[in-house]
Amino acid sequence: MSHPVLKPGAVAVVTGGASGLGLAAAQRFLGLGLTVVIADLGGAGLDAAEAALRPLATGGAQLLAIATDVSRLEDLQALERAVTERLGGADVLMNNAGVQPGSTILGPAENWERVLGVNLMGVIHGTQVFLPGMLERGRPGLVINTGSKQGITTPPGDPAYNVAKAGVKVFTEALQHDLRNRPGCAITAHLFIPGFVFTRLTARGRVEKPAGAWSAEETVDFLLQRLASGDFYILCPDNDVTRALDARRILWAAGDIVENRPPLSRWHPDYAEPFAAFVKADGGPA
Repeated sequence: MSHPVLKPGAVAVVTGGASGLGLAAAQRFLGLGLTVVIADLGGAGLDAAEAALRPLATGGAQLLAIATDVSRLEDLQALERAVTERLGGADVLMNNAGVQPGSTILGPAENWERVLGVNLMGVIHGTQVFLPGMLERGRPGLVINTGSKQGITTPPGDPAYNVAKAGVKVFTEALQHDLRNRPGCAITAHLFIPGFVFTRLTARGRVEKPAGAWSAEETVDFLLQRLASGDFYILCPDNDVTRALDARRILWAAGDIVENRPPLSRWHPDYAEPFAAFVKADGGPA
């Protein structure tokens, strides 16, 4: 079964819809009979995605592809105007666009600005631009924000990405709290937390999916299953990491504060053995 909002006649807007998880979500939404708007940077990638999706827009469903840089508030405002004028508004908003150019603490400022502009402010501005119209429609709706496990356990290596995705988690929690306290509101927010997914963002030169990764389609199918169950935290496993192992890693990360351990103690040599023992105590590998 699918979520009751995901039905023919509904309109879904997917940012980052030209590739990866966004493209897979657009495919599944079209397959459910929704009208879909994919928003992504203009160019060959968006054109190719539109051409690939076009045959799926059947039975009255429509497909629009609109060039959008989600780090630019004015682009998101133009996107919302186009959706409202042409389709009446949105019922599903998937703030999914993301970049990962890499970062270090003292690395280039432009990398930090780009990551925060797309991965965090794109989500915040996308919600602020589309949600008023969704509320005004008075219809059931969904806001799906793509986060990351890196925004929860914050592993070393890419601090700008971690900061952005941690912000998406906090923002989406606050958003759902706001929505559930609005009288008569039938819109819900959900934090989509993919595991290891083989996409253009994670390929890093590889042309074949690693055995440990899920495909974008598998991951979106899991998203749809958990939406139908009403989950807020949609924590996705993959072929390497189970839900149980994710849970132990998340609990250990929270324990750094509670136990007053060094930050990121999971990667601290003095805590390698205690962490391994903590994970194995639940029956899983470290």
